[in-house]
Amino acid sequence: MSSTAIMWFRNDLRLHDNPALIAALEHEQVIPLYIHAPEEAEPYAPGEASCWWLKQSLESLETALQEKFNLTLQIRSGSSLAAIQNLIDLHDVESVYWNRRYEPALRRVDENIKKMLNADGLQVKSFNGSLIFEPWEIENQQGDPYRVFTPFYKRAVQMPSLPLQQLPDRQVTTFVQVGSKNLTIADLFLTSTFRWYNKFEGQWAIGEDAAHDRLMEFVNDDISIYKDKRDRLADHATSRLSAHLHFGEISPRQILHVTQQYKHDQNERNDGAIEAFERQLFWRDFGHHLLYHYPQTQDDVFNQKYTNFPWQHDDELLQKWQRGETGIPLVDAGMRELWATGSMHNRARMIVASFLTKNLGLHWLDGARWFWNTLVDADLANNTLGWQWSAGCGADASPYYRIFNPVTQGQRFDANGDYIRRWLPELAHLPNKIIHAPWQASTNDRPSDKSDTLSPDYPEPIVDLAESRKLALERYGAWKDNAP
Repeated sequence: MSSTAIMWFRNDLRLHDNPALIAALEHEQVIPLYIHAPEEAEPYAPGEASCWWLKQSLESLETALQEKFNLTLQIRSGSSLAAIQNLIDLHDVESVYWNRRYEPALRRVDENIKKMLNADGLQVKSFNGSLIFEPWEIENQQGDPYRVFTPFYKRAVQMPSLPLQQLPDRQVTTFVQVGSKNLTIADLFLTSTFRWYNKFEGQWAIGEDAAHDRLMEFVNDDISIYKDKRDRLADHATSRLSAHLHFGEISPRQILHVTQQYKHDQNERNDGAIEAFERQLFWRDFGHHLLYHYPQTQDDVFNQKYTNFPWQHDDELLQKWQRGETGIPLVDAGMRELWATGSMHNRARMIVASFLTKNLGLHWLDGARWFWNTLVDADLANNTLGWQWSAGCGADASPYYRIFNPVTQGQRFDANGDYIRRWLPELAHLPNKIIHAPWQASTNDRPSDKSDTLSPDYPEPIVDLAESRKLALERYGAWKDNAP
């Protein structure tokens, strides 16, 4: 009798360097399976922008499986355990393979499914298909998880990572569907409630091939200038690989393999540019390291001193921030880039997060939840790490009293105002010297007509930057004096 295995795809929507898939292909018959079960990820079911990307990524995987192995991706919805057990009953499956997930709710799901399948005599094997290192593989000299990135990074780069996994050349027996109705990707209604996805059309190439094309384009054109230009808001010096990584269209090991080869070919004459980029891949691992060891941080502060910090609650201010209507050009440009593209330059992410949590005094979770719904690369571990870093309450965080000034940040990282002009066309006519702070313009800078504003279509600032900074520091000082 031929052996049959289920390959359960999740956030690993690729063929190459996919250890679970490669192990499953050792069987004579393979059932590739995707289960849409957003309720199992609650309270962090995929957001609308993520679902838009997921739809197209699944379509790409479906095509690749058909072309490479003549396999039909089986699509189910509802309970993951029930879907797997149904296929096991129908097709005499003996093994189930998957790549591990690290989010708290999904870890519990996987642990329960493995326990139930093992009890029924099934073989279940899981693999690392998403990270450079497993969260439990890197620990300090005391055997504890790291809480600060730099020592984590120094330890990680000393460790040998797994080699790339190669697909077998042989064909597997075609899986013939029997007695079970397969859903289509359209049946998942991934974009049924998504009212702004048309803004994204044409801006992203999605899928495994697109991820590799993007990597090679970045390495060939931009990695040499990454270190020097990654913070320049109007430049395109970043990799834009984060969504591809989140959905597993490419693995971090594949990226490191390419960058290391490039460094070798360049005789390492790169002035640290490649290391600066690779460091970001380890920062991503660090986020998963923290979430795995401190799962409560998805909703609670990492630094427990901030447990009773007096965050403010103001729906009107939050909505103005979400819509890019704060009257602070660099903040609004970042938020409108997010709404138009599902992404935001990393420097802008830090600036808008600092503004929300410090100048407005709003809770970091308000920002994290908005990013979760609107980012195509929404990743729970790194979204949590980034927001708590910005708010000052996370691991290795920027101190609360470090408050980004959007005006000086713009003058430094968008000196010619190109980023602002792209996303705030109503300010495009302003000269460079006032585009970052139009409210500070002198009388001579104002239009020759009798209007009282430089741009009637752009709002006045919702807060005074200097005064809100002062209030933030006073709030921090008063809390600090009474903190445990």
